[in-house]
Amino acid sequence: MRIAVDLDLCQGHGVCESEAPDVFELGKGDTVTLLDLSPGEDRRAGVEAAVRFCPTTALTILEEE
Repeated sequence: MRIAVDLDLCQGHGVCESEAPDVFELGKGDTVTLLDLSPGEDRRAGVEAAVRFCPTTALTILEEE
């Protein structure tokens, strides 16, 4: 899986960081920084929760084949 972030939508709520702190970090200007663009399956639950609970729907999971 790969993660895409729409920085135009991100408002820096930090929900993603709280759900998957090893994948997301709230950076300067209150926008998300991806620490791992393609996290392993062992991190899927946290990443899915971050995507699901993002208040601005700025995150998307892209499945790699």
